[in-house]
Amino acid sequence: MGSPTFWEDNRRAQELIRERSELTRTVARIKDLASQAEDLGVLLELAEESGDGSLDAELADGVARLRKDLEEFELKTMLSGPQDAKAAIVSIHPGSGGTESQDWAQMLMRMYLRWCERSGFKAEVVDLLPGEEAGIKSATIEVTGEYAYGYLRGETGVHRLIRISPFDASRRRQTSFAAVHVVPEVDDVEVSIREDELRVDVFRSSGPGGQGVNTADSAVRITHLPTGIVVQCQNERSQLRNRDTAMRILKARLHEIAEKKQRDELSELAGTKKDIAFGSQIRTSTLHPYQLIKDHRTGEEIGNVEDVMDGNLEPFIKAYLLWARGRDAS
Repeated sequence: MGSPTFWEDNRRAQELIRERSELTRTVARIKDLASQAEDLGVLLELAEESGDGSLDAELADGVARLRKDLEEFELKTMLSGPQDAKAAIVSIHPGSGGTESQDWAQMLMRMYLRWCERSGFKAEVVDLLPGEEAGIKSATIEVTGEYAYGYLRGETGVHRLIRISPFDASRRRQTSFAAVHVVPEVDDVEVSIREDELRVDVFRSSGPGGQGVNTADSAVRITHLPTGIVVQCQNERSQLRNRDTAMRILKARLHEIAEKKQRDELSELAGTKKDIAFGSQIRTSTLHPYQLIKDHRTGEEIGNVEDVMDGNLEPFIKAYLLWARGRDAS
């Protein structure tokens, strides 16, 4: 960083600064954990010398805290992908099934928003299209915070719900599907888009009604003509801000497509089977006749469905990262 030529390549310089900051935090955390372990060792010696059990409770609390801190640190060390540290863009779309699937998509949206709230991430719904009767037709959430994409990348795929339908007078069991797609937010320098490749439409923001609905044409829809990708944003009253947000999301999706194409080409050259990603069933949430959420990739199962739907995704996130690390190693 002290080199006179350090800033000649601004992009490379920013990457090195981020890498140095992350390494500094990692080293500081390792030293802190080592200090905790050393303090516990001293406390254990004192407890053995006293022999009266007066320090047992304090020792047990210290061990429990250290175990929790080590588990969190282990999880962080698994977030080593080139995009893991970036912000995430989460898109949710219901499958076929009308109101049932739209309601399930809204349940998933609430689950991710609650996870962000519980985990200290900032979440902003940049686009939301409500269903006619209930639920949502689509939603896009921008999640910002350290390692947002790394934590959420395992959520990409099709999520299935089995339950007694609240919309069926006969109370029959229904199966609903919704697709979740998570991409990292990319820097402007990483994706180049020509203006003649875009079609930009403006329209009035839609919503359930009331004083908060925009009366001006501030919502923006951008269509990338070569790929057919459509992105829209309507959460701001400013057309320019909505356009900027839509462009960020479009660049993130184009970057993901380019990376996936490269991965597929490498897999084909290596003669390996391609992973089935978006469009594959990754998790089933069963509410009837029993309650269970199961991840089909990792085998992780949780019976407390209500807790998971209220944002407790940590067991599934950790299980996925461990599974992905093992898969990559093999």
